[in-house]
Amino acid sequence: MKVKVLSRSSNDYVRERVEDIHKVQRNYDPASHPFEKGREYTRALNAVKLERMFAKPFIASMEGHIDGVYAMAKHPSKLNSMISGSGDGEIRIWEISEQKTTWRVQGHRGLVSGVCAGISNGQFLSCSTDKTIKIWGEDTEAIETYTGKHAFTGLSHHRSEALFATSGGTVEVWDENRSEPIHDFAWGADSYQTVKFNMVQQNIFASCGTDRTIVLYDLRSSKPVSKLVMTLKTNAICWNPLEAYIFSTASEDHNAYTFDMRNMTSATNVMKDHVSAVMDIDYSPTGQEIVTGSYDRTIRLYNVGQGHSRDCYHTKRMQRVFAVQFSMDSKYILSGSDDGNIRLWKAHASEKLGVNDWREKNKLEYSAKLKERYGHLQEIRRIDKHRRIPKDIKVADARKKEMIAAEKRKEERRRKHLKKGEEVKNIPERQKSIVGVAK
Repeated sequence: MKVKVLSRSSNDYVRERVEDIHKVQRNYDPASHPFEKGREYTRALNAVKLERMFAKPFIASMEGHIDGVYAMAKHPSKLNSMISGSGDGEIRIWEISEQKTTWRVQGHRGLVSGVCAGISNGQFLSCSTDKTIKIWGEDTEAIETYTGKHAFTGLSHHRSEALFATSGGTVEVWDENRSEPIHDFAWGADSYQTVKFNMVQQNIFASCGTDRTIVLYDLRSSKPVSKLVMTLKTNAICWNPLEAYIFSTASEDHNAYTFDMRNMTSATNVMKDHVSAVMDIDYSPTGQEIVTGSYDRTIRLYNVGQGHSRDCYHTKRMQRVFAVQFSMDSKYILSGSDDGNIRLWKAHASEKLGVNDWREKNKLEYSAKLKERYGHLQEIRRIDKHRRIPKDIKVADARKKEMIAAEKRKEERRRKHLKKGEEVKNIPERQKSIVGVAK
């Protein structure tokens, strides 16, 4: 008589070297796991608690400048380096991985108001309120020096040609091979705050004026293309590195705005939460995140398309933030403030630095999926959104929300008691800060 028995090779479920780890045979039928949702909810809750527990974004403070840091830029040829300029005219190159200065020079006699990368290998430019622009290389002597008629407030270089634009009394376009500007633009403003070239549509650049305007220019037509008038002054502007027509601005009215240059009658997004003027703004190299630095001594991070910040960074000693930059790998953020320090932060507060084991990587991916799946539930959402905010900012935020609520109540009552035939136009939130568009 033949007896049939189950025969299974141990090679199918036992590893070669570790004898105590066995392969688990799983049945994915939902009917076999009636308590799966309950277990996953508990795991998601624990995961979000651990994330907040390990959320320590601050990495290091890079000291060296003796005056405030008002300009920063990515290095043109080194991924782990950045350039900074301070109020006393000093320019430094920092190695982020070592957190130390690798090059420094007393470049200007006035405040360094702008630094940017050039197109030549390792060269970068700087401008100052002492009416000079300088091109720097590996030596501490400037390669070229240009003198202007006005104090310069901003600087940006063309991505592929030997051209750069400056802002000041007017917006000027310079050729590196000439001592005088080749174009001079002015459209009503007494002076201009900043200027920035588009990295995708390379002939387009934008400037922000003290008369609350944002002006777009095209080098091919040698004249301004369009002008956007805001209710308050714009302090900084940056272009999306992947989407040619999208740019974001940092405004004096505590908000940051995203626009599509093809239709600027309405903002595509309004980023709120700051309680003082937004001084600088920058996109991540992926184009999916935005960082802002504010006069309220905080840094906020936004996901593109969202109106409220996903994180808020601050320290006790950090003063007004005038410059922010993403690193080239989108993992780190650098901030420059008027206390003379450059601070290094993680772009994701709870992210572990260094190499992860494959099991740890799988665990983190599983936890992220659980938080995404159960993130709409009240307790998980409450823990995930909780941030410790300084008391003065919390008080200012509460007062600001109270004022906005009072304005809404007043508007509702005005609408309620209108006479017959009268009508008050309802202005959408994304159009309230826009006065008009001129071409």
